[in-house]
Amino acid sequence: MRDRSAVIEVRGLTKRYGTVVAVDDLTFDVPEGTVTAFLGRNGAGKSTTLRMLLGLDRPTAGTARIGGRAYADLERPLRAVGALLDSSAAHPGRTARDHLRWLAASNALPAHRVRAVLDLVGLREAAGRRVRGFSLGMRQRLGIAAALLGDPPVLLLDEPVNGLDAEGIRWLRAFLRGLAAEGRTVLVSSHLMAEVARTADHLLVVGSGRLLADTPLPAFLAEHTVGRVRVGTAQPERLRGLLLAAGATVTRDDDDGALRVAGVDAARVGAVAARHGVPLTELGADVRSLEDAFLGLTAPAPEAAA
Repeated sequence: MRDRSAVIEVRGLTKRYGTVVAVDDLTFDVPEGTVTAFLGRNGAGKSTTLRMLLGLDRPTAGTARIGGRAYADLERPLRAVGALLDSSAAHPGRTARDHLRWLAASNALPAHRVRAVLDLVGLREAAGRRVRGFSLGMRQRLGIAAALLGDPPVLLLDEPVNGLDAEGIRWLRAFLRGLAAEGRTVLVSSHLMAEVARTADHLLVVGSGRLLADTPLPAFLAEHTVGRVRVGTAQPERLRGLLLAAGATVTRDDDDGALRVAGVDAARVGAVAARHGVPLTELGADVRSLEDAFLGLTAPAPEAAA
């Protein structure tokens, strides 16, 4: 259990579409001051759960509350919850500034918040452009700006890094960590495991609508992975042989040729390389271990896969 106060509370949440069960008796809490990653394969029920939290879909059973209240009962929702579910939500004929002005007026928010969030997400220069001319990354930034408009204590973000360039992803990572440090509650879904590994404090993993894991990120990795080290070198085959002789298990990454080493820690790898004069260009924890753990936990049963 987590010690901090729960801000998002889901109890027995279920959603059926005819004979299809999209969300199956989910129960979890999301506390303040954390970045919680909401993970699952396509069709696992993540987006449906977020939609029920925001009152966009009616549950078949169960409850979803934010700050102890259903979303529909919030008097000024943008002041309580910021959400990004669909980057195409803004009208293409409106400018970015006018889209945010309309949202601010509908929630009795001061005009200066429009300028503030445009600056915050890096859209000041594009504020007068119509949304139809925006790239996907710019639409994502506008969606994040809309979520931040009411300066809310809770953020729900569905795939917020989608379409962002490397600079944008780095900015968002630091920004979400900063929000959590301020005591805010951040629930974010993502398919990019490397970003989750760098950003999240806690994981909620769902599969076929059911909760598979509710755990801190380090505990999840400790339970579901074998610790591995990622090593880059200009002499991969030579180092591989040396590490095998030292009792390690070594595989080669098909994407970039880096070595993935299990059975010895990073200090041991570094010592072997130094002793034999093998230069290293990279040495650290293998962030892909989260991806492996996630795929292993959420793998469909053989009959379902067939």
